[in-house]
Amino acid sequence: MPDRTTSSYSYLSAPMPDSPLVFDASILQHATTIPSPFIWPDDEKPMPDPPVLRVPPIDIGEVLSGDPLQVAKAISHVHEACKRHGYFLVVNHGVDPCLSARALELNDIFFRMPLELKKEGRSFANSFADRFTSKLPWKETLTVLYSSDSDTLNIDQNYLDFFGDELKEFRAVYQEYCRAMNRLCLDIMELFGMSLGLERSYFRRYFEANDSILRLNYYPPCQKPHLVLGTGPHCDPTTLTILHQDHVSGLEVFVDGNWQSIPPSPGAFVVNVGDTFMALSNGIYKSCVHRAVISKDTVRKSVAYFLCPKDDKVVKPPEELLSAAEGEDNGKPRLYPDFTWPMLNGFINDYRCDVMTLDAFSSWLRNQSS
Repeated sequence: MPDRTTSSYSYLSAPMPDSPLVFDASILQHATTIPSPFIWPDDEKPMPDPPVLRVPPIDIGEVLSGDPLQVAKAISHVHEACKRHGYFLVVNHGVDPCLSARALELNDIFFRMPLELKKEGRSFANSFADRFTSKLPWKETLTVLYSSDSDTLNIDQNYLDFFGDELKEFRAVYQEYCRAMNRLCLDIMELFGMSLGLERSYFRRYFEANDSILRLNYYPPCQKPHLVLGTGPHCDPTTLTILHQDHVSGLEVFVDGNWQSIPPSPGAFVVNVGDTFMALSNGIYKSCVHRAVISKDTVRKSVAYFLCPKDDKVVKPPEELLSAAEGEDNGKPRLYPDFTWPMLNGFINDYRCDVMTLDAFSSWLRNQSS
């Protein structure tokens, strides 16, 4: 069970094996004996039939329309959700459904390619077995950087050429998808500005230029899904995550001491607050504790877009939020020190992201400066 008050920091101190375990989804999805590095501790294993977390969807179109009643309703729902658990859904967001569908289709085509081809690219990871030795995630990922100001998708064209005509649309589709996600992120940042009592454009201006991350996730079936996790309990270290799920359930959020399911909702995107925005709000908004569970029979796919600040942006809350957090008298001090995204990103190269990443990073920063 995640605990944000205590943590055994998961620095990578154990030596890595000479020959890292290879996660080949085409083979392991049929295996009846699960390799021990993929088996999670009993207190972290998935539970059958978790309750569904119900939250009112946020209609972005109504927010942008400027209707005072609709804007006030959205502000109230977002503020309550982000203070409590950091998760909500957005609908009427303006993203072309054909583009979203094609993004999932190309995800499926890519991950069904032979492992030897996929491994040719540095952006591909199969279960992170080259980094960790236990509690390995049951998944494959492809991670690509996107720069909003240059509209650049940073993936090697030579790598894409390995896959022939089946992936000839890859760059064009995902570049357009990133543009759409970037626009949606900035709209949500406007909503955050209003919900936190700031100028509406405050966070939009802060993130107008950004260097963000696109990640394709592929969770193959497992014959013993009660032993494994697709992704362990963690908070995203980034600012904001917009997740596009396929039709297969698997996402869970930790709320009020329990894991609760987030079933796919056609036409909606999942939005998670990340650690960077938790720091920007001085802890008023909570980074979302979540995980992914695995199906016995069905592949699950998702496309995640992670909003990140430009490298030179200092992450610090505006003075208005510090005053709000401290109250009328001499309330609590700043929760997190100033930092930049490259500093946090560098830290997690040697720290396995969990539910305490931001606290561990903050402690490390303070020790560095003392």
